[in-house]
Amino acid sequence: MDAFVLRARRAERAISPGVRAAARISHAGLIGFDQRLKSPDSLKRKVATSMQESPGRSVDTSLGMINDAVRFTLQWPADQYSQGVQTAAGLLSAWGNDSTRWANTWNRTAGYKAINSAWRAPRSHQLFEVQFHTPESKAAQLETHKLYEEQRLPGTPIERVHELQAQQNAIFAAVPVPPGAERLTAPARRIPAPDPARRLPAPAA
Repeated sequence: MDAFVLRARRAERAISPGVRAAARISHAGLIGFDQRLKSPDSLKRKVATSMQESPGRSVDTSLGMINDAVRFTLQWPADQYSQGVQTAAGLLSAWGNDSTRWANTWNRTAGYKAINSAWRAPRSHQLFEVQFHTPESKAAQLETHKLYEEQRLPGTPIERVHELQAQQNAIFAAVPVPPGAERLTAPARRIPAPDPARRLPAPAA
């Protein structure tokens, strides 16, 4: 665990400048930047939950599934959201980050609304998360956080789980969907251009 945390901290130093640049160019607010590193205690809880949900899963396997040890939130007003996401995600991809996950939940009829994306940094290969929000969806996420945490506790009775989900659904139902947000997809994976030198004829003998 200590080695995992140390690697994430080292990688963050190279990841953050790119995310900050993408936010600046796309006119995004960079929300909660001082919380970009997940705490060791939070990581331990996540690993414990993963192992409890899948008995037999190792610590290393559980750590390998964590994509938000380094995480960021970009935010735009609803009328700028779709263009902002396209610009920011396109820049992250163009700068060599591979998109490994793209969960667009704006078209859901119930529950969480936003885009949660995961990326792999080109040099360190560190996974990191970028959430794309509007002010309204971010406020709803913060408001429902404690409800979500209680819902995930292993000992929460099923009746309470349903009650907590209904409360979250009601909060997110009030979040306006930005124009075009439900159609946003991950950037096309970049294919490196072939080396032009390989197309040249062999030198004459």
